[in-house]
Amino acid sequence: MNYTIKNSILQVEISSKGAEVQSVKSLHSGYEYIWQADPEVWKRHAPVLFPIVGKLKNDEYTYQGKTYHLTQHGFARDSEFKVERHTGESITFLLTDSAKTREVYPFKFELRVNYNLLNNLLEENFSVINKSDGEMIFGIGGHPGFNIPTSKTLSKEDFYFSTKPSRARVRIPLKGAFLDWPNRSLASTNSLITLSDHLFKDDALIFQMRGHDNRVSLRTDANNFHVNVWLRDAPFVGVWSQYPKTADYVCIEPWWGIADRTDTNQKLEDKYGMNHLEAGDTFTAGFSMAFHDQDE
Repeated sequence: MNYTIKNSILQVEISSKGAEVQSVKSLHSGYEYIWQADPEVWKRHAPVLFPIVGKLKNDEYTYQGKTYHLTQHGFARDSEFKVERHTGESITFLLTDSAKTREVYPFKFELRVNYNLLNNLLEENFSVINKSDGEMIFGIGGHPGFNIPTSKTLSKEDFYFSTKPSRARVRIPLKGAFLDWPNRSLASTNSLITLSDHLFKDDALIFQMRGHDNRVSLRTDANNFHVNVWLRDAPFVGVWSQYPKTADYVCIEPWWGIADRTDTNQKLEDKYGMNHLEAGDTFTAGFSMAFHDQDE
């Protein structure tokens, strides 16, 4: 079921399946900012990634000596959430563990995903409570896909990414779906990165983001359109679009977790980039998306 939040600038639709944003529309121009899930290209809009981000080797991991099967990005994106609270400009979804989730992930938890509108800003906030008796290990992240407003006079190559603060950051390359850790390098994220289909020929661009209040923007110099994604304290960001089948969209993904490294031993206890939460404790994180019309 879809739910709506809105203010005088934006109207947002979110599905209870996956607590996934379906639409963010400008009430000024009617422009749709969110990718509309063409199944021939990429069938999702903006999934929530939990309890892993990325892919596990052989879609498996071990925990306390037992093997579990868990597919890419985890189960939250395909789970039905309950609506816990819904007002005009805010909504909170809740997912709890079940016998089905414990077959693939042996922890008891409460996962809340909150969306909150403030002017032209949409906040996506995560809260994870460990309801288990011992430590809980998990990853979480966002995966919003943004439409690129190309036209007869504006191509995908007229758009670019910029980052703030403007400084170089470590890029982690992929070998297949896994982190090629020994070959990570310093990337020129202090310069503009021009968007193109070819940019994603080796899958996502993955950067380590140190510190707070990092921002990745999708922009063009042709008009005032831009989308700013405030990563807050996300340790990683992925920038991705489907390849070789392509379309006019791109994802900017704040991550508190990451795919397996090529040298993984597949033990969840040792998995790189995971969050460790003591019994009864709460983890909070989130990011914000600011949307700007072409003719502002």
